Amino acid sequence: MTKRTARALRAWPGILRKDLLTLAADPNGQVGKPRWLEWRPVIMVPLVMLAVGVLVAGTNQYAFGFGMGIQLGMLFAGIQSVAFVVALYRPVPAWWASMIGTVMVTPFAANAGLGEPFPWSGAYPWSGVGIAMQAGVLFLLALRVRPRIAVETLTITLLLGLACGASTPWRSAHDIRLAIAALVLTVVVGGALRGLVVVRTKLVVQEELTAEERSRRTLLEERNRIARELHDVVAHHMSVISIQAQVVPHLVENPSDELRENAEGIRRNAVDALTELRRVLGVLRSEDPLPQAARHAPQPTLDRVDELVGNARGAGVEVTAETTGEPRPLSPGVELSAFRIVQEALSNAMRHAPGARVRVEIRHRVSGVTVRVTNTAPDRPGPPTTGAGHGLLGMRERAAMLGGELVTGPTPGGGYEVTAILPAPPTAEPAGSAAPADPAEDTR
Repeated sequence: MTKRTARALRAWPGILRKDLLTLAADPNGQVGKPRWLEWRPVIMVPLVMLAVGVLVAGTNQYAFGFGMGIQLGMLFAGIQSVAFVVALYRPVPAWWASMIGTVMVTPFAANAGLGEPFPWSGAYPWSGVGIAMQAGVLFLLALRVRPRIAVETLTITLLLGLACGASTPWRSAHDIRLAIAALVLTVVVGGALRGLVVVRTKLVVQEELTAEERSRRTLLEERNRIARELHDVVAHHMSVISIQAQVVPHLVENPSDELRENAEGIRRNAVDALTELRRVLGVLRSEDPLPQAARHAPQPTLDRVDELVGNARGAGVEVTAETTGEPRPLSPGVELSAFRIVQEALSNAMRHAPGARVRVEIRHRVSGVTVRVTNTAPDRPGPPTTGAGHGLLGMRERAAMLGGELVTGPTPGGGYEVTAILPAPPTAEPAGSAAPADPAEDTR
């Protein structure tokens, strides 16, 4: 005997104790439970009916076939029938209860065997009632526990059954082989069904994880794109600060050394910030490089919404646009986000609602700007969607970034609506902000 085999044999009692001496509802030690257990209230109805049949048949056999009397016969048959029901909730304790009942009935079966055997007693404990009870408990146990525990309980059941049947003189080799085959087949079928359920459960979990990972990746990609666009806005402001700081000493007659030093410090800090922004942009664009023309193109504003509407009309879409309120200067971030929301909403309407009429409304308010894009019901079904896109997610991220709100959903007429409320407190455009950035310091 090798050392490895000896270690395995020494560890086996501890494994049996851990597997079989437990009152846990889930002997596998896993979190959660199989989904089919949600149907236990429904399964209980036929299971209780079968348990009642086992109780009646077992009481008749024990009371009259084994000469135990009605009271003891009903007691032991009740233990076994209750174990049959409890196995749905506590499989291992129910199996122990059935085994204890088998051992306690054995002396009565042996004494009854000294005379004429009961006509349908078979080879105790595997008479008709015994096989039904043991097979039912083992089947429910195999559905719940891992294969190792199912094999352990089957082995103990067979060994204990053979030991109990050895004391009855009317045992039949044919009946014993039939009973063993029935119990083994029951455990194999139960284990196979459990394996199928486990595989399907793992597949569902993996699909959920994949969908969650896809959603997370989509979110990160959209945030990456938004960050690249906002980088250009920030870089423009930093360039303006650098130029203004460089010009300040020339706007003051006889500037002091302290003023020159402070202005130079502001310019150096702005240049350093632009350098760091360039490095950040390199990281953001490392996996998704943009064309050179797109990198240096100015970021769009609400003034270019008419271009979007014109392009949509050129594609055959009936689009109407309306602007209300008094336009006022908005921060570049709000302008860019409002434009992108209109762009995404128009694209979604053209893609998913072919033939629909689209309306674009932009309302300027003192506290911000409201963008609303609606479309009527499509004339024909749109192309099938293949998964979560970036459109709604990107609009939601842009609105949340500015502390605004985004509302999307179907309209009563079968169309769709996208409404974004973007807060924008009054801002004054700094003097000289329109000056072009120093090309040497442009990081876009």
